[in-house]
Amino acid sequence: MYFGSFLVGMSATTIVVAVWTYIATGSFWVALGWTVVVLVVLQVGYFVLVVGLIYRRAQNVAMSPDAVNPVPPLHRDGVRF
Repeated sequence: MYFGSFLVGMSATTIVVAVWTYIATGSFWVALGWTVVVLVVLQVGYFVLVVGLIYRRAQNVAMSPDAVNPVPPLHRDGVRF
């Protein structure tokens, strides 16, 4: 998952939760509280996802007989930095 996609999805989700909570409760502070909770949950989920991907990648490299990866990691999707 690219960070840009995550950022757009996180922003959209946060806005939807903030508006929905404000409409449901009529309180700005309750909406702000729920929005902060959603942001924390999304960040923790993204962190766990990234750690899992790194862990899985490290296991694959450790178990492969050839430790050198012939494909550079920044050129897999046609995106060049």
